[in-house]
Amino acid sequence: MSGEVRPPQSREWVAPFRVVLAVLGLILWAAGLSPPVWSWAGRYEFVQAIQFGVFAFAVPVLLVSGAQWRPIGLASREDQQLDPDGRRVSPAQSRWLDRLAASRSANSHQQRAVVAALVFAALTIFWRVAPVVDYLVGHPWLVVVESVCLVAMGVVLFADLVESPPLTPGASRPYRIGIAAGVMWTAWVVAYLNGMSHNSWYHAFHHVAGRGISLSADQQLSAGFIWLLSGAVFVPIIFWNLVYWLQSEEDPNEELGRLVRDERARGFFGTD
Repeated sequence: MSGEVRPPQSREWVAPFRVVLAVLGLILWAAGLSPPVWSWAGRYEFVQAIQFGVFAFAVPVLLVSGAQWRPIGLASREDQQLDPDGRRVSPAQSRWLDRLAASRSANSHQQRAVVAALVFAALTIFWRVAPVVDYLVGHPWLVVVESVCLVAMGVVLFADLVESPPLTPGASRPYRIGIAAGVMWTAWVVAYLNGMSHNSWYHAFHHVAGRGISLSADQQLSAGFIWLLSGAVFVPIIFWNLVYWLQSEEDPNEELGRLVRDERARGFFGTD
């Protein structure tokens, strides 16, 4: 084997790829509000579930991963600098997200991440309960409100789970793993209860025997698509953070012990 040192891999593809992710998120958001999907969501439970999954999971993670904060003026176009302690310093002409990024770099934000996860999980349950879904089907204009609520809170949540320059997740990797798993399991449990129910939760969807999709198939497809969409978003986040955590220089067992000691000293949710 030769002793030559390989040059570092180019990361020029990252910026265009982030643009693609952000654009894809906007396209999916617009598609979920377009007339074909809009009308199908009022007829089929599984289409309404797909629409919900796109708003709650796919669009927020794509927008956060796309990280197009600088082009829309929420972050400075200048690169952030590090102080002698390795903490981020806001650029001279800093914007709101630059100051937020600097604050995250200086402090631990476990509490905010947990609260965001709890609020997001509560929203996902709220928009799937029977009275709300039945009202959505009867009043399609409320889908816009649903999408804004889920996307906005989803962006807040995923900003603590994935990198979104200039923002970095405020929670440690073990917290990110636990939060992602908890939110995903919440969606899975609600979908499972609906899919396995003998009677449909939602009375706004009408099924005629021998015509179109059956009631049981509609319920099971609805549960399956929510499982698929939430799993496609959260499982990579869980394993990505797990792999990086296990590969870190600090021993995972020692880090867990340190986190437990910190929580005992500061309270379960840490500091904000």
